[in-house]
Amino acid sequence: MHVNLEIPDDIGTRLAPGGDLSRRVLETFALEELKGGRITEPELCRMLGLARIQLDGFLKAHGVFEEYTMEDFEKERAAFKSLGL
Repeated sequence: MHVNLEIPDDIGTRLAPGGDLSRRVLETFALEELKGGRITEPELCRMLGLARIQLDGFLKAHGVFEEYTMEDFEKERAAFKSLGL
């Protein structure tokens, strides 16, 4: 699907000097949709053409970190304990 936005040239040039404004807009939109729970991480990868291995670096570069709860910690601790680690 193609989406077109009209932005005055002087503003567009200022927002992406020497860069790709279309890409910035796509990344920003996709990140907001991920944060809002409307798309999944695999869908984000598809939208942005990223390999799964690139996703963590992309998210960290944009200040998006996974929520890690005490429940997550306890599950991992139990799993390691069951493995004798």
